[in-house]
Amino acid sequence: MQHVIIGAGPAGVIAAETLRKLAPRSDIALISDEPEPPYSRMAIPYYLVDHIAEVGTYLRKRDHWYADQRIELVNDRVASIDAHGHSLGLSSGHSRGYDRLLIATGSSAIKPPIEGVNLPGVHNCWTLEDARHIIERAQPDSSVILMGAGFIGCIILEALASRGVKLTVIEMEDRMVPRMMNDRSGGLIKKWCEAKGVEVLTSTRVNGISEDGHGRLGVNLGMGDTRPADLVIAATGVKPNTSFLSGSGIEVDGGVVVDHRLRTSAPDVYAAGDVARGKDFSTRSFTVQAIQPTAVEHGRVAATNMVNGLEIVHQGCLNMNVLDTMGLVSSSFGDWEGVDGGDCAELFDGDRYRYINLQFEDDVLVGANTLGMTQHIGILRGLIQTRVRLGASGKRALMANPLNITEAYLKATQGTTSSM
Repeated sequence: MQHVIIGAGPAGVIAAETLRKLAPRSDIALISDEPEPPYSRMAIPYYLVDHIAEVGTYLRKRDHWYADQRIELVNDRVASIDAHGHSLGLSSGHSRGYDRLLIATGSSAIKPPIEGVNLPGVHNCWTLEDARHIIERAQPDSSVILMGAGFIGCIILEALASRGVKLTVIEMEDRMVPRMMNDRSGGLIKKWCEAKGVEVLTSTRVNGISEDGHGRLGVNLGMGDTRPADLVIAATGVKPNTSFLSGSGIEVDGGVVVDHRLRTSAPDVYAAGDVARGKDFSTRSFTVQAIQPTAVEHGRVAATNMVNGLEIVHQGCLNMNVLDTMGLVSSSFGDWEGVDGGDCAELFDGDRYRYINLQFEDDVLVGANTLGMTQHIGILRGLIQTRVRLGASGKRALMANPLNITEAYLKATQGTTSSM
């Protein structure tokens, strides 16, 4: 059996490992268009501050690990897929056949459509190659402008500040991490960063970037405000890598469309990770979740279903994020924005940078936001993911004080809840 995986991120590597365990006699090929061994993008901030070398970002650090596992690493780009003929066209001009194929091509960072965004000195922070350029320019006392204060931007924010640069963060929305935190918590993260010496401009748009001919950049914010910069980093979002699927017959709708077993519309072709529209645990709808825990889970499920005689249904991944922004830990789980007709419990302590927001559907906890609190993160995730009924007393305890999480958990799991 010829198993081919396109993409060497967490989804692809976990899938390859799973296939090797479940199908020890099969041939497995892992195709990547980056020259480095498979690595974790989430480790790049640690590389930026010299906490690890490049090898520290590698997903599997032992020399010859892939060869020892009989996983063939192929450095090439897939240009096309012939789903009917079960073959791939590669940019090198070669072709490759498959019996089962996994599309795990992940996503790519995007740059906003503004003038000057492709000038030298304007970079994403998504690949190791990006990181090398950033290290070269982000020297102590240099001026750095970070466009975007979403999840990706906030991951690299601390690494940039730790390099001793003069950092300005520019975010179009009215708060930081707007797709993860609400107004109150996102506002507290901004206040925290400013107290650490980082300038944060929310509700602000970059209109264009210019260059003075000597490598110095100018970032135009409008109204006569142009900020000088030695480096501009665009952390303004990502998009699934699906362009090579044009003409393949594989259905794409914002991401590769998959079913409950992560099968695509083409026979013997599966998809996993950032590129796939997988099932969301909370909403039960199919959507792209560009987060590493989802990629890992997708890789395991898809690989299992690629093996003859094995088949499991994907129950859906919980949309969850945990973020450390200059020492302030924030988290979001599930339907953190709430559901129609649901109740909400909130506790806010701005002076101590502490916040918690719980969202309910009847007596079930369906979503949560926390800031500056880490002791209850595991219980919150468990309550949301198991959809355990809290009962009247458990919910009442949380509505009175959202920090009564352990009490509510014990009431729910030890059978002491009363019905609503």
